[in-house]
Amino acid sequence: QVHLTESGGGLVQAGGSLRLSCSASGTLSKINVMGWYRQGAGKEREAVAQISNWGSTTYLDAVKDRFTISRDNNNDAVYLQMNSLKPEDTGTYYCTVNQWPLSAGKVDYWGQGTQVTVSS
Repeated sequence: QVHLTESGGGLVQAGGSLRLSCSASGTLSKINVMGWYRQGAGKEREAVAQISNWGSTTYLDAVKDRFTISRDNNNDAVYLQMNSLKPEDTGTYYCTVNQWPLSAGKVDYWGQGTQVTVSS
């Protein structure tokens, strides 16, 4: 069992920055992918960014060049640096873990979510 705890959400003006953090407790598989999903009001939940424990990353096209995902394998933590925020980035952001065996789109564990609100 893995428990994920997020922090770092908040209210920011358009153009501002926020950094989300997520810490995992429990046992992660040797090969895993951690990441962030988000869901805005009335929108589908979408994958924002993911990073494997060997450092491979993927990003949603809408956040490329603005968001950067990173992780600390020694502490089972993942971070999302969000710059040049836009009102459409508003939503609840969820930390996720995809354990071995990996499968595209599979999420084994979800955090409780942290709210990000970007005002125009």
